[in-house]
Amino acid sequence: MTPDVKRIHYRSLVSRAESWLRSRLWAQVLAGLVAGVAVGMALGPDTGLIDPALADTIGRWLALPGQLFLSLIKMVLMPLVASSIILGLAAGASDPAKLRRVGGRFAVFVGATTVFAAVLGAGLALLLRPGALVNLSPVPVPRLKPDAVSAPASPVDRFGEIGAEVPDLLVSLVPENPLAAAVGNEMLAIVVFSIFVGIAYVASSSKDKLAPLMGMLEALLEVSMTVVKWAMYLTPYAVFGLTAQLLARLGVQSLAALGAYVATVLIGLAILLALYITLAAVFGKISPMRFQRAVGEVQLLAFSTSSSAAVMPLSIETAVEKLRVPSSVASFLIPLAATVNMAGTALYQACAVVFVAQVAGVPLAIPEIAFIVVTLVAASIGAPGAPGVSIAILSSLIVSFGIPEYGLVFVLGVDRFLDMARTAVNVTGDLTAARILTRDGEEVGAEEARHS
Repeated sequence: MTPDVKRIHYRSLVSRAESWLRSRLWAQVLAGLVAGVAVGMALGPDTGLIDPALADTIGRWLALPGQLFLSLIKMVLMPLVASSIILGLAAGASDPAKLRRVGGRFAVFVGATTVFAAVLGAGLALLLRPGALVNLSPVPVPRLKPDAVSAPASPVDRFGEIGAEVPDLLVSLVPENPLAAAVGNEMLAIVVFSIFVGIAYVASSSKDKLAPLMGMLEALLEVSMTVVKWAMYLTPYAVFGLTAQLLARLGVQSLAALGAYVATVLIGLAILLALYITLAAVFGKISPMRFQRAVGEVQLLAFSTSSSAAVMPLSIETAVEKLRVPSSVASFLIPLAATVNMAGTALYQACAVVFVAQVAGVPLAIPEIAFIVVTLVAASIGAPGAPGVSIAILSSLIVSFGIPEYGLVFVLGVDRFLDMARTAVNVTGDLTAARILTRDGEEVGAEEARHS
């Protein structure tokens, strides 16, 4: 092969590699993470090549795209969450008979599994303490309850304190001023307000009069999602800059925390997946091996696309053809589940919040962790399945607890991979719900008899 032919061949390979990379955001994010690690290590204290003050200045400039990314998605977070929750609840009003038949049991399923997942995520993070691998001095920040961690308390006293706070907490869930709640980044208050509006729409007998409101919300959701898509173009640069800044400040010790965080989330998702398979076996009367073979293709597609909505047609087909779910149930339940059944997301977010607090050296008291779980359960149920939204919700919640945001770089750097994993778990939960939430199993039995 002549030198000219070699150069042409090399340029062709480079061109194809660039084209492949441009069409795959996850690959760009991974490349940004690797490049950020390399640059950050060169700037960091482990090498001693650059003066720490100069490295700090360079790190701030490198982190500029990441700060812009977080600002953009926080800018549209409140309208995004509110419109998606209201429209998701309104979607069930198109067929009230189906909504009444399976809606109650589905609500119990989603509520129970999502609470379990959020508690599991927070519990694993507290048990394994991945953020403790980054040695930072505790940062003095305003606390949700200023005296919550000022002095140790006995379990009886702590239980009494929590019990005394519950009535006020329940009252505070209903926002007196939704606009003020939005300005104050009170995520749970906005979620509760949106749920009330959605339920009021479903219960209304004059939906024609409410059509303009629904149209406005659809437009608001579309505009918000467009801004999120714009922000996603910054993701590779954000990951590169924030990772480089973090490593320049902390050195290679932060990589151990990153690996521990990923392992903690994956352990939690594996436990949640086992729970779904167990529920399908016990209540859906289907063996674990048969269930896994049936849903394997959907899991693989969900893992590759990171979108429950994108695999919705295949999920419906799998539910009907392989899980023997009545088509009338599958066509109603799967789209609804793809919107509100986000237990994997709740687990991931609960783990991430506790992890970021550990990175910042901020202790969380039991009432605060309970409040985090409640907020994430409500927010994850209404969260639209789009990249970047989970980061926006996490950022808002972290700010509301006075936790410094710099630990978010860990979450942002590996979010794409963990998003793929939790989406696969979420669609497994959708199919589990479709299998077990038929009336006393009669419809499934009749459907299987027709296919036998």
